Amino acid sequence: MNHYETAEQVFSDEIIALQQSLKRIQPSFDDVVEKILNSRGKVVTIGLGKSGLVARKIAATLNSTGTSAVFLNAGEALHGDVGVVSEGDVAIMVSNSGTTVELVKMVPVLRRLKATLIGVYGKTNTSLAQNMDLVLDASVDKEACPLNLAPMSSSTVALVLGDALAAALMKAKNFTTDQYALFHPSGQLGRNLLLTAADLMHRGDQLPKLPIQATFEEVVSEMTRFNLGAVCICDKANKLLGLITDGDVRRAIAKKDAFSQKAEQIMTRQPSSVRPDMRLAEVLAIMEGPKRQIYVVPVVDDEGICLGLVRMHDILKPS
Repeated sequence: MNHYETAEQVFSDEIIALQQSLKRIQPSFDDVVEKILNSRGKVVTIGLGKSGLVARKIAATLNSTGTSAVFLNAGEALHGDVGVVSEGDVAIMVSNSGTTVELVKMVPVLRRLKATLIGVYGKTNTSLAQNMDLVLDASVDKEACPLNLAPMSSSTVALVLGDALAAALMKAKNFTTDQYALFHPSGQLGRNLLLTAADLMHRGDQLPKLPIQATFEEVVSEMTRFNLGAVCICDKANKLLGLITDGDVRRAIAKKDAFSQKAEQIMTRQPSSVRPDMRLAEVLAIMEGPKRQIYVVPVVDDEGICLGLVRMHDILKPS
């Protein structure tokens, strides 16, 4: 067996485990989602070791998709950190064995704190599982590990269960793109979802713009003065008639009569354009379109009036 065949085996084993898990969680999945939706508090995900890593990721996904959550390391919980749990919280305890000692010791404390207990366990016939309010069966018949020892299939199943919970909660809460953007204000993702073309466009005195009868020299001068890679060609009412890019200028120079050409002869008529209220994600999708990839795009209103210019560099520059 070569290395790729090993990869194929791992993928196959984990896909089978996920398919089996989907059937096993059916009896309790809806009830788990409803418990979280009806809770007065937050979600506390709890685990140790690799299960702890999965629990931490589940909490992170819930937080970013509209469900308040925190991760609690099971070992540290027994030495004071369990104080993060409040009455009305939902505790999701993750364990492949379903017998993790630290989780067992936490159950009486969580009960006194009046938390709802949900288990994501690889074994459901344990005393720990039986002490839960609800259990999601995360058991697997076989690990993808060649030795059938390392938690590969089981950790994938638990991770996907967390994603499934987050997705179900998002839909139940009608979680919107605007809300998602609110939780991701930094980085490219946040910029693309929060900001619009109007927020970044070059406008007013910073907008390269010429009339349709402008000379070749005027086009090059205007393009050089602003260095934005394009010049908007507009009529007297400021309606966009065309766009001249660096590429258009280079193509014009390749012709013998380049310096006698007017803007009207050089420009691209009916260029791609965007509206000022378009989110940057939408603008970027237009610029990276399969038919025409462009690096600068004019911003126009519903009447075709030129308002500004947005470059790909403006969208992708570091926050």
